[in-house]
Amino acid sequence: MSGDERRSRTRGLSTWTTRRWLRVGVAASLVVLALLGTAGAYVLSRTGTISRDLVDVRSPALTVAIRLETAVLDQETGIRGFGLTGTKDFLTPYRQGVTEQKTYTAQLTELLEDDGVGLEDLKAVQDAVRKWQELIAEPVAAQPPGSPSPLATERATEGKAAFDDVRAALSHQQETLRADRARARDDLMTTMAVRNWVFSAIAVLIVVLTALVFEGLRRGINRPLEQLGADARAISGGDFDHPITPTGPADLRRLSGEIDFMRRRLVRELASSEETRLRLDAQAADLQRSNAELEQFAYVASHDLQEPLRKVSSFTQLLQRRYGGQLDSRADQYIDFAVDGANRMQVLINDLLDFSRVGRVHNAHQSVDLDKVLEGTLSSLSVGIEEAGATITHDPLPTLVADPTQLGMLWQNLIGNAVKFRRPDEAPKVHITAAREGELWRFTVTDNGIGIAPEYADKIFVIFQRLHTKDAYAGSGIGLAMCKKIVEFHGGTIGVDPEYRDGARITFTLAPRPPEVAGASPLPEATRADAEPAR
Repeated sequence: MSGDERRSRTRGLSTWTTRRWLRVGVAASLVVLALLGTAGAYVLSRTGTISRDLVDVRSPALTVAIRLETAVLDQETGIRGFGLTGTKDFLTPYRQGVTEQKTYTAQLTELLEDDGVGLEDLKAVQDAVRKWQELIAEPVAAQPPGSPSPLATERATEGKAAFDDVRAALSHQQETLRADRARARDDLMTTMAVRNWVFSAIAVLIVVLTALVFEGLRRGINRPLEQLGADARAISGGDFDHPITPTGPADLRRLSGEIDFMRRRLVRELASSEETRLRLDAQAADLQRSNAELEQFAYVASHDLQEPLRKVSSFTQLLQRRYGGQLDSRADQYIDFAVDGANRMQVLINDLLDFSRVGRVHNAHQSVDLDKVLEGTLSSLSVGIEEAGATITHDPLPTLVADPTQLGMLWQNLIGNAVKFRRPDEAPKVHITAAREGELWRFTVTDNGIGIAPEYADKIFVIFQRLHTKDAYAGSGIGLAMCKKIVEFHGGTIGVDPEYRDGARITFTLAPRPPEVAGASPLPEATRADAEPAR
């Protein structure tokens, strides 16, 4: 075979997949095993045939031939004794020998029905015995008993020659049968030896095939998979630039190539995600710094606005008291506008200050009994509740690890809104429930007020967002935004139940123990000093 032919054959085998190798190997093994199995079956069948012929034909035939010889010898002994003595008792073994001769001849005929040579030998024996019987035995047996038979003496020489022919025929028959039995035994031993060699070859072939299968699996599957596993472990250990070496059959090499392509793709994605993460970390740091600055700005601005706003409010109220009624009606209206604006600005700044404090100032987590917090909140709102004729009910509330001040602000805003946004012709009814939901507690605050339209379900939790004018309902638009901030600070979520139509139902969750959230850093000392006089 030339070098080009060998290379072509190698390239052809290299394109074989694991399935094809297995199919070819299994097919070849089955063909070889089938051939050896057929040979083994033939040898077993041949062994059985020879064994049955030896046991059922050859050995019994030789035994019956020996018995036939004994029967003929008994006849000769009886005739000779009767001829020499004339004693009638000698005829008994003769007649019994004749009967046995017929029986053994029939048996030999049946046993040797498929053996032409054996039947010819049997016929020769029968002819020789019949000749002796007709010449000597029957005539002597027909003589009267009591005295020696002169016929036996006269034909003694002829009788001896005739019986020698019988002996020769019987000896030839037995020698032929012994030779046939020996030949059958030799065939049996040879066939058994061949059978043993065939089954030994099958056993050796099975061992060799097993070794070849294991070695083929080791080289064609186990070793490539181990190499692939080692490459995968190297990559999972952090060496993302480690290449995957394709080995083994075509399908395993294709799998290795696909995994290596995935590795390169992941490396590119990882580089891109790392770059994105760095940008996000930078943006998160900027946002965190910006939020801290905005919170500090809101805190300082609200404090700094308190003093000038207090002056504006005080002087406009003083102007209203001293000069109210002395100027024209338009001047009184302007003064009223200024007083109202100053008051509303002061309320808005106070609410904004409370909003900025959530998670920054009130951040003392402890075990809180919500029943007691709710009782304190209802006590604070008792005047407004009594004026509205409201009924506040609640289920047993759990004990959580939380900030009690923030939870008090949460109940105050939710219950205050439920009482504020009531129907004009119906007394407010508010019911609070609590139920365990997985790892969280879910609370609901249900009222029979004017309700919240579904399209405003998200808008109401945005700071400064109002659904009604200040003339219809007072407020700064910060309450529900503060509730959302408090709930999220305690690891929960808040929303409106859109399926409730008989009023409003606010539902929120709280964790039994809030997540670890770092509070905002306290204000610098200089900023506090600047802010203190404005309180």
